[in-house]
Amino acid sequence: MSLIVVGTMAFDAIETPFGKSDKIIGGAATYISWSATNFSQPVYQVSVIGGDFPLEELDALQQRGVNLEGVQVKKDEKSFFWSGKYHLDMNTRDTLDTQLNVLADFDPVLPESYRNAEFLMLGNLVPAVQLKVIEQLHRRPRLIAMDTMNFWMETALDDLKKVLKHVDVLMVNDSEARQLSGEYSLVKAARIIMNMGPSYLIIKKGEHGALLFNDDKVFFAPALPLEDVFDPTGAGDTFAGGFIGYIAHTRDISFDNMKNAIIVGSAMASFCVEKFGTERLKEISKEDIDERIRQFVQLVNFDIELA
Repeated sequence: MSLIVVGTMAFDAIETPFGKSDKIIGGAATYISWSATNFSQPVYQVSVIGGDFPLEELDALQQRGVNLEGVQVKKDEKSFFWSGKYHLDMNTRDTLDTQLNVLADFDPVLPESYRNAEFLMLGNLVPAVQLKVIEQLHRRPRLIAMDTMNFWMETALDDLKKVLKHVDVLMVNDSEARQLSGEYSLVKAARIIMNMGPSYLIIKKGEHGALLFNDDKVFFAPALPLEDVFDPTGAGDTFAGGFIGYIAHTRDISFDNMKNAIIVGSAMASFCVEKFGTERLKEISKEDIDERIRQFVQLVNFDIELA
């Protein structure tokens, strides 16, 4: 059940209506791995960091079951940095600062021990970098999942479409699905996007849950109503980590099992937003996760008799 996770390891500075963080650890690969390792270990990480990335954070990931052989360390450079401010609805945000630093010329190199992995999770990155990772594999994984964003649709659409031809599962939010497809209806958008390559499409709708599409089948997973939401940063990546971690653990890539994986991903994302950064993900236990998944089951479970 070998799993590769590709993405950023970074610093974030975040302001929400409910608080403000100093410079904290973030990045897509960081969130994905903290989430995925609850279900599948080891996780084989592919990323790049500067000499400023804390050693204790690397040690914590290794102790959690993350193999960092594929993480490049550029000691004389700085790690990727992002700063943002969320609006009151917590679904919209303003980017205040982006410093690519080591990410500007990131050229991923897969160690030999990574190249026969069964599962691949491509976190949000430059599409050309995502494609380079796929091209270094000795064989096609059983499942390739990918996250992307509107920025790449605007600046690297041709490269993005090349990657999509290799991908089994694409994860985007609702506005990105509409942008990529040119259709407002998410059902029509899903059909167009799946014709680009992916067999499965997951459309994330934040506090309104997530949709899974495959052929003519559709599944909806709700989001758990929470009393406190402090920081939505990384929630989508945490969702992706729970999803791919569960798939790697079960080794079942059927539509029915992906429905389970979406519930698991949604449960993990619900933890992430409860504190800033990865703090909450570092605290939770298997018992916490099991109880949260039970809450999701109760949320959608009902009996009905039709006359």
